[in-house]
Amino acid sequence: MNRCNEEILKKIKGGLIVSCQALSTEPLCDPYIMTKMAYAAKLGGAVGIRANTIIDIAAIKKTVDLPIIGIIKSVYDDSDVYITPTMKEVDELVNAGCEIIATDATKRIRPNGETLEDFFVNVRKKYPNQLFMADTSCFEEGKTAAELGFDLIGTTMAGYTPYTKGRVLPDLELIKKYSSELDKPIIAEGGIWTPDDLKNVYKNGAFSAVCGTAITRPMDITKRFVKALEELI
Repeated sequence: MNRCNEEILKKIKGGLIVSCQALSTEPLCDPYIMTKMAYAAKLGGAVGIRANTIIDIAAIKKTVDLPIIGIIKSVYDDSDVYITPTMKEVDELVNAGCEIIATDATKRIRPNGETLEDFFVNVRKKYPNQLFMADTSCFEEGKTAAELGFDLIGTTMAGYTPYTKGRVLPDLELIKKYSSELDKPIIAEGGIWTPDDLKNVYKNGAFSAVCGTAITRPMDITKRFVKALEELI
């Protein structure tokens, strides 16, 4: 690994990465708002930002000098994989200057019938010095991603694939197994709602951690409180 990549990993180790994203169907979907979210996260002590879409990433990079985990969510008719699913999205994220690029690394077939193996072999060949994060849902996927040469292994998709639905999040068991059996930095992501959740992912071996909804999605935060009230009825 080159010195630049080592410095990027050093910056995010042991800290909190804040995911600043809003889908097109959400009220906060605006590059200006995401930039302010990212800046607020930096002022709060975040060590990195996870962001979606080139327009948001470009806006954030003008304001915040933290490492960015970049993704592009694209829906294709022939696949359930939507986080940076093809080389097209990878090319765009590289050109945007993302320090780390994350992609769905589940065992599901990608657009155009491509497997993860075929996809990432070509990606790594084209971009040998780029840091790539594997968004996985189970140990089998993390092991495969590590063998393929992903630089970081994330638990992002745990509970979000058909074969992992119902998992208790954050998936501490998966984080612990990854950290003990894979020689890669493990990024805990998914279900980190409280400071105690954050402490627990680190106690189970996380290298760094991503928190999104609990910090940057007020609509979903509000829904949690409203649901709590409904449970009293």
